[in-house]
Amino acid sequence: MNETISTTSTPATQAPAEEGSASGRSIRWSTILVWAGVVALLAVLGWGLINVNEGRPDAGVDAPVFNVQFFDGYGWQGSPQASMDDFRGNVVVLNFWASWCVECRVEADLLESAWRQYKDQGVIFLGVAYVDSEAKSLAYLEEFDITYPNGPDLGSSISEEFNITGVPETFFIGKDGKVSRFVLGPVNESLLHNEINTLLAQQAVN
Repeated sequence: MNETISTTSTPATQAPAEEGSASGRSIRWSTILVWAGVVALLAVLGWGLINVNEGRPDAGVDAPVFNVQFFDGYGWQGSPQASMDDFRGNVVVLNFWASWCVECRVEADLLESAWRQYKDQGVIFLGVAYVDSEAKSLAYLEEFDITYPNGPDLGSSISEEFNITGVPETFFIGKDGKVSRFVLGPVNESLLHNEINTLLAQQAVN
Protein backbone atom coordinates (compact mmCIF):
# COMPACT_ATOMS: atom_id res chain seq x y z
CA MET A 1 0.00 0.00 0.00
CA ASN A 2 2.91 2.31 0.76
CA GLU A 3 4.35 1.69 -2.69
CA THR A 4 1.04 2.61 -4.33
CA ILE A 5 0.87 5.90 -2.48
CA SER A 6 4.45 6.71 -3.40
CA THR A 7 3.88 5.92 -7.07
CA THR A 8 0.75 8.04 -7.43
CA SER A 9 2.03 11.01 -5.43
CA THR A 10 5.21 11.56 -7.45
CA PRO A 11 3.58 12.76 -10.69
CA ALA A 12 1.24 15.02 -8.68
CA THR A 13 4.11 16.90 -7.08
CA GLN A 14 6.07 17.27 -10.33
CA ALA A 15 3.32 18.75 -12.53
CA PRO A 16 2.90 22.09 -10.68
CA ALA A 17 6.66 22.64 -10.78
CA GLU A 18 6.73 22.31 -14.56
CA GLU A 19 3.76 24.68 -14.98
CA GLY A 20 5.35 27.25 -12.65
CA SER A 21 8.60 27.09 -14.60
CA ALA A 22 6.84 27.67 -17.90
CA SER A 23 4.84 30.52 -16.40
CA GLY A 24 7.99 32.10 -15.02
CA ARG A 25 9.71 31.93 -18.39
CA SER A 26 6.68 33.51 -20.03
CA ILE A 27 6.64 36.39 -17.52
CA ARG A 28 10.36 36.99 -17.92
CA TRP A 29 10.11 37.15 -21.71
CA SER A 30 7.13 39.51 -21.47
CA THR A 31 9.10 41.81 -19.18
CA ILE A 32 12.09 41.78 -21.51
CA LEU A 33 9.91 42.61 -24.51
CA VAL A 34 8.20 45.48 -22.65
CA TRP A 35 11.52 47.02 -21.64
CA ALA A 36 12.90 46.57 -25.13
CA GLY A 37 9.92 48.47 -26.46
CA VAL A 38 10.44 51.27 -23.93
CA VAL A 39 14.12 51.61 -24.83
CA ALA A 40 13.30 51.68 -28.54
CA LEU A 41 10.66 54.37 -27.99
CA LEU A 42 13.06 56.53 -25.98
CA ALA A 43 15.69 56.14 -28.70
CA VAL A 44 13.22 57.29 -31.34
CA LEU A 45 12.11 60.26 -29.24
CA GLY A 46 15.70 61.24 -28.54
CA TRP A 47 16.56 61.07 -32.22
CA GLY A 48 13.53 63.19 -33.00
CA LEU A 49 14.51 65.89 -30.49
CA ILE A 50 18.04 65.99 -31.87
CA ASN A 51 16.72 66.52 -35.38
CA VAL A 52 14.18 69.12 -34.25
CA ASN A 53 16.93 71.20 -32.64
CA GLU A 54 19.40 70.62 -35.45
CA GLY A 55 18.60 73.83 -37.32
CA ARG A 56 18.48 76.18 -34.33
CA PRO A 57 21.19 78.86 -34.60
CA ASP A 58 23.92 78.17 -32.06
CA ALA A 59 25.96 80.70 -30.14
CA GLY A 60 28.53 82.36 -32.36
CA VAL A 61 26.63 82.08 -35.65
CA ASP A 62 24.86 84.90 -37.48
CA ALA A 63 21.24 85.34 -36.48
CA PRO A 64 18.87 84.58 -39.36
CA VAL A 65 17.80 87.67 -41.29
CA PHE A 66 14.05 88.21 -41.12
CA ASN A 67 11.40 90.86 -41.56
CA VAL A 68 8.75 91.64 -38.98
CA GLN A 69 5.59 93.69 -39.38
CA PHE A 70 4.75 95.28 -36.06
CA PHE A 71 1.37 95.45 -34.37
CA ASP A 72 -0.15 98.94 -34.47
CA GLY A 73 1.41 100.94 -31.67
CA TYR A 74 4.30 98.51 -31.20
CA GLY A 75 6.70 99.56 -33.96
CA TRP A 76 10.33 100.60 -33.78
CA GLN A 77 11.54 104.13 -34.53
CA GLY A 78 8.14 104.97 -35.97
CA SER A 79 8.35 102.26 -38.62
CA PRO A 80 5.57 99.66 -39.11
CA GLN A 81 8.13 97.02 -40.06
CA ALA A 82 11.83 96.24 -39.72
CA SER A 83 14.51 93.76 -40.69
CA MET A 84 17.12 92.08 -38.55
CA ASP A 85 19.69 94.15 -40.44
CA ASP A 86 18.06 97.33 -39.08
CA PHE A 87 19.03 96.27 -35.55
CA ARG A 88 22.71 95.73 -36.29
CA GLY A 89 24.94 97.60 -33.86
CA ASN A 90 22.42 97.08 -31.07
CA VAL A 91 21.97 94.29 -28.54
CA VAL A 92 18.78 92.41 -29.40
CA VAL A 93 16.65 90.34 -27.05
CA LEU A 94 14.38 88.33 -29.34
CA ASN A 95 11.51 86.69 -27.46
CA PHE A 96 8.98 84.25 -28.94
CA TRP A 97 5.71 84.16 -26.98
CA ALA A 98 1.94 83.59 -27.23
CA SER A 99 -1.10 84.74 -25.29
CA TRP A 100 -2.07 81.11 -24.65
CA CYS A 101 1.35 80.30 -23.18
CA VAL A 102 1.25 79.98 -19.37
CA GLU A 103 5.03 80.22 -18.89
CA CYS A 104 5.20 83.36 -21.03
CA ARG A 105 3.28 85.13 -18.29
CA VAL A 106 6.03 84.24 -15.82
CA GLU A 107 8.56 86.41 -17.66
CA ALA A 108 6.31 89.13 -19.12
CA ASP A 109 6.79 91.73 -16.36
CA LEU A 110 10.53 91.05 -16.19
CA LEU A 111 11.03 91.58 -19.92
CA GLU A 112 9.10 94.87 -19.88
CA SER A 113 11.01 96.10 -16.81
CA ALA A 114 14.37 95.29 -18.41
CA TRP A 115 13.32 96.99 -21.64
CA ARG A 116 12.53 100.20 -19.80
CA GLN A 117 15.90 100.02 -18.06
CA TYR A 118 18.02 99.39 -21.15
CA LYS A 119 16.10 100.92 -24.07
CA ASP A 120 18.27 104.06 -24.10
CA GLN A 121 21.50 102.08 -23.94
CA GLY A 122 21.45 100.44 -27.37
CA VAL A 123 19.29 97.47 -26.44
CA ILE A 124 16.25 96.39 -28.42
CA PHE A 125 13.65 94.02 -27.09
CA LEU A 126 11.64 92.39 -29.86
CA GLY A 127 8.61 90.19 -29.21
CA VAL A 128 7.27 87.78 -31.80
CA ALA A 129 3.78 86.37 -31.25
CA TYR A 130 3.76 82.71 -32.25
CA VAL A 131 0.61 80.98 -33.58
CA ASP A 132 -1.71 83.55 -32.02
CA SER A 133 -4.56 85.77 -33.15
CA GLU A 134 -3.95 89.50 -33.36
CA ALA A 135 -6.80 90.31 -30.98
CA LYS A 136 -5.53 87.96 -28.28
CA SER A 137 -1.94 89.09 -28.78
CA LEU A 138 -2.89 92.75 -28.36
CA ALA A 139 -4.96 91.92 -25.27
CA TYR A 140 -1.92 90.16 -23.78
CA LEU A 141 0.36 93.13 -24.52
CA GLU A 142 -2.12 95.49 -22.91
CA GLU A 143 -2.58 93.23 -19.88
CA PHE A 144 1.13 93.32 -19.08
CA ASP A 145 1.59 96.95 -20.18
CA ILE A 146 4.24 95.92 -22.69
CA THR A 147 5.74 98.79 -24.68
CA TYR A 148 8.67 97.29 -26.59
CA PRO A 149 8.33 96.40 -30.31
CA ASN A 150 6.13 93.40 -31.03
CA GLY A 151 4.71 91.77 -34.11
CA PRO A 152 3.03 88.58 -35.31
CA ASP A 153 4.93 85.70 -36.84
CA LEU A 154 3.10 85.82 -40.15
CA GLY A 155 3.14 82.39 -41.76
CA SER A 156 5.43 81.21 -38.94
CA SER A 157 8.33 82.37 -41.11
CA ILE A 158 10.41 83.83 -38.25
CA SER A 159 9.95 80.83 -35.94
CA GLU A 160 10.95 78.56 -38.81
CA GLU A 161 14.13 80.59 -39.38
CA PHE A 162 15.06 80.13 -35.73
CA ASN A 163 13.65 76.59 -35.61
CA ILE A 164 11.87 77.11 -32.29
CA THR A 165 10.13 74.16 -30.66
CA GLY A 166 7.66 76.06 -28.47
CA VAL A 167 7.22 79.18 -26.37
CA PRO A 168 8.66 80.98 -24.59
CA GLU A 169 12.06 80.92 -26.24
CA THR A 170 14.55 83.78 -26.18
CA PHE A 171 17.60 84.53 -28.31
CA PHE A 172 20.24 87.06 -27.27
CA ILE A 173 21.94 88.66 -30.24
CA GLY A 174 25.05 90.83 -30.03
CA LYS A 175 25.94 94.07 -31.78
CA ASP A 176 27.70 92.03 -34.46
CA GLY A 177 24.46 90.24 -35.35
CA LYS A 178 25.59 86.91 -33.91
CA VAL A 179 23.59 84.78 -31.51
CA SER A 180 25.23 84.79 -28.10
CA ARG A 181 22.78 82.70 -26.09
CA PHE A 182 19.52 80.80 -26.34
CA VAL A 183 17.08 80.23 -23.47
CA LEU A 184 14.36 77.59 -23.57
CA GLY A 185 11.51 78.52 -21.22
CA PRO A 186 11.12 81.69 -19.12
CA VAL A 187 14.23 83.80 -18.58
CA ASN A 188 15.19 84.76 -15.06
CA GLU A 189 16.32 88.18 -13.87
CA SER A 190 19.94 87.30 -13.19
CA LEU A 191 20.52 85.67 -16.58
CA LEU A 192 18.71 88.45 -18.43
CA HIS A 193 20.73 91.29 -16.91
CA ASN A 194 24.05 89.44 -17.01
CA GLU A 195 23.69 88.58 -20.68
CA ILE A 196 22.63 92.09 -21.68
CA ASN A 197 25.49 93.70 -19.74
CA THR A 198 27.99 91.28 -21.28
CA LEU A 199 26.80 92.12 -24.78
CA LEU A 200 26.78 95.86 -24.09
CA ALA A 201 30.44 95.62 -23.10
CA GLN A 202 31.34 94.37 -26.57
CA GLN A 203 32.84 96.82 -29.02
CA ALA A 204 30.37 98.44 -31.40
CA VAL A 205 30.30 97.02 -34.92
CA ASN A 206 30.25 99.36 -37.91
